[in-house]
Amino acid sequence: MDGQVKETSSSDYIMFVVSLIAFIGLLIFANEWFWLAMPTLLTSLVKIFKVI
Repeated sequence: MDGQVKETSSSDYIMFVVSLIAFIGLLIFANEWFWLAMPTLLTSLVKIFKVI
């Protein structure tokens, strides 16, 4: 590990917003399928917080 922190890119924010919209849409219209959007939503959130 080199100890260098990567900058958060705009694609991380775009991916988060798109997956959040998909997550909310699935909760409203097909709530038994909402978990399909969770991995992308949570991965992009973790990237925004610079954990990975």
